[in-house]
Amino acid sequence: MKRRDFVTSSLAASAMAGLSPNALSGQATGSGPAREYYQLLIWHLRRGPQQKLLDDFLRDAALPAMGRIGLGPVGVFNTVIGPGSPRVYVLVPAKSLDALASLPARLLGDPELARAGAAYLDAPASAPAYVRMESFLLRAFEAMPRVEAPPSAAEHRPRIFELRVYESHSKKANLTKIEMFNKAEIAIFRRTGLRPVFFGETLIGSHLPSLTYMLTFDNLEQRDKNWATFGSDPEWKKLSSTPGYTDVEIVSNINNTILAPAPYSPL
Repeated sequence: MKRRDFVTSSLAASAMAGLSPNALSGQATGSGPAREYYQLLIWHLRRGPQQKLLDDFLRDAALPAMGRIGLGPVGVFNTVIGPGSPRVYVLVPAKSLDALASLPARLLGDPELARAGAAYLDAPASAPAYVRMESFLLRAFEAMPRVEAPPSAAEHRPRIFELRVYESHSKKANLTKIEMFNKAEIAIFRRTGLRPVFFGETLIGSHLPSLTYMLTFDNLEQRDKNWATFGSDPEWKKLSSTPGYTDVEIVSNINNTILAPAPYSPL
């Protein structure tokens, strides 16, 4: 396979084995709206030319091409606080698995992508475009079936994002935590000022079983204040101490990363 084919195909879900009929259709189990699918990509970079090369590719080639085929809003984020910096995170929302699976062919058929992204796509082995890349396939929660872009993005105001990954010791525990979010916790988030961007169950990726979600804040000070409000909320205290919903029963590890949007990011 040519390098260009391989790199571009990394923008789509690479496997579907083991998914249930409901997951493949994207339909909620109840009467709610169809849920989105997300591909979360993480580029591991070296400081220096790789950072500019990837930034140019995403800004000038990949995001415009995905916009031309109706995908979005796509988010591009740089690590502010987290492991392994520099890392770049890209969130690609889609209405169906097919939209992600067919993405490589549609992108490869875009001559403008090939032209604008040539420096990245054809980077030689002696000067690679990145060190490594990770890819995760997520399915949106029933209580939040679509990405919600913060108003600050459209208004081009300063903002930060918090990406959180909750790992569980078993799939049963993972589904219980998802149920907890769907039934009550997301609503408490909203009421206490924790503004969600997306919630997703990890279908394909590492550290399974897990779920991933993203919050947005104006700044770190607002983040600290709103998390404190959430932590002291009586409804949250009651929910989190309910047998079957306690962290010790259903959450084995939490990973947390603070991100800043790229200047051209729609999110």
